[in-house]
Amino acid sequence: MTPLLQALPLAAPVAGWAAHAVYLARRLRTARTDPLTGLMSRSAFTTRALRAISHPHAAVLLLDLDDFKVVNDTYGHHTGDQALAAVGHRLAAWCADRRGFAARLGGDEFAAVVRLAPDTDLHDELLYGLWTHLAAPVDTGTAVIHPSAAIGICRATDRPGIDLSGLLRGADEAMYRAKRLGHHWQPACRHDVYRTVNGRRIGRPGTAVLPRNSRKVIP
Repeated sequence: MTPLLQALPLAAPVAGWAAHAVYLARRLRTARTDPLTGLMSRSAFTTRALRAISHPHAAVLLLDLDDFKVVNDTYGHHTGDQALAAVGHRLAAWCADRRGFAARLGGDEFAAVVRLAPDTDLHDELLYGLWTHLAAPVDTGTAVIHPSAAIGICRATDRPGIDLSGLLRGADEAMYRAKRLGHHWQPACRHDVYRTVNGRRIGRPGTAVLPRNSRKVIP
């Protein structure tokens, strides 16, 4: 019997395991990726963000699209999904240029972690950079959508020693303040603004936060 024929009985199990490994890897990537935007899922974002915020120039952002329900109600969810996908791709590109990454938390809410130098002009970076980039028209074929978002940012230096949960809370408070004031973006304050109600996060589906001594955000 030739060596090739002798190897055939062993080749089948090896090929089977290789195919199974590829299948499992694809399943894992699917579980860690939002299928609509291609961004990270909440759990994948949390895992990576816990490490990323240790960098002194780290900044956490939360973004919420303005009046997005009107888009779905007027043009349908398919058009809304196309707009969400476009926003996700634009956010991912902006983050990649700043050594960061982004996730879709659910619905029309997104999160990101990037690195911004201490001398960065946040007004230019977030208004003329990120917001303007996201707000470019999206031609879905059935309608031209003009996305608009409220952006909250909390830099690691804004609240030294705070964990991911605290930075997300700061970014969330800033985002809510931007919406209330009718602004496109707002920075986090150096202290908790909504001490009694824990910002806006308590009671919001999918955006709960653990106590300060915790190291993980609830999926």
